[in-house]
Amino acid sequence: MSIVFLNDGFMPIEEAKISPLDRGFLFGDGIYEVIPTYNGKAVGLEPHMQRMFDGLAAIGIKSTKTLAEWRELIEQLLEANEGDYLGVYLQVSRGADVKRYHAYPENVEPTIFAMTTAIKPAIAADASAAKGFSVSTTEDMRWKRCQIKSTALLGNVMHFQQGYENGSDEILLYNENNFLTEASSSNAFIVKDGVVITPIADNQILPGITRKLILDILEKDGSIPVEVRNVSMEEVFNADEVWVTSSSKEIAPVTSIDGKVVGDGKVGQVWEAAFKLYTAHKYEY
Repeated sequence: MSIVFLNDGFMPIEEAKISPLDRGFLFGDGIYEVIPTYNGKAVGLEPHMQRMFDGLAAIGIKSTKTLAEWRELIEQLLEANEGDYLGVYLQVSRGADVKRYHAYPENVEPTIFAMTTAIKPAIAADASAAKGFSVSTTEDMRWKRCQIKSTALLGNVMHFQQGYENGSDEILLYNENNFLTEASSSNAFIVKDGVVITPIADNQILPGITRKLILDILEKDGSIPVEVRNVSMEEVFNADEVWVTSSSKEIAPVTSIDGKVVGDGKVGQVWEAAFKLYTAHKYEY
């Protein structure tokens, strides 16, 4: 039985009830985070929480808990649920009004919902054993505020479904200028001539926490050069390596794009080196 948290405390998921007039349900008016934990140890907890605070501020929802209170809630949630590999899902909506009306209501209490979901253990760090992802591509048709981690994910879901129907593990997105933005549920990296390159974190992409940790770890280590800049789709198709990153995927190597092999079609050595560095340092954040 899964134990979840709502404003009034912990309860079995079967007993958790949210008002049908909650704006998270009606409008997707809320912010969420997913924090991976392995054997009870969280990865990037503070950066995840800071992104959630930033998202809440961006849409005008006042945070009702401090970082310390969120940390305590997460610890209690992990204790109440079984599993060595759990993703902690946190969601804060604006709350429930007495009517459906587009303008932000006043004097409503935000709805806090939290649960755990099983996640896969980290993939093999050995390039010879790691499975490469197969992805497809399409033009990015989502809204222009992708830096906000909103619960209104229909645009992402539709893109993911498009890739899923094509038999892809993910789908890479590009904008009207033919620049790579991200994937439907991941950030994206390419590698060319030993240099790791990823798009600029602007309003067209989510500032992914795994992305942030990778960049920070690689820059501190210094053994693998990094560039953050616009990436054309021509560069993507001619890259030596391509990766997609997220809290649940960590760093996933891509070996096929639109049915064509990436590089030599094998998981790359730069990915292997970067993944080993990430694995060694990810709990430091």
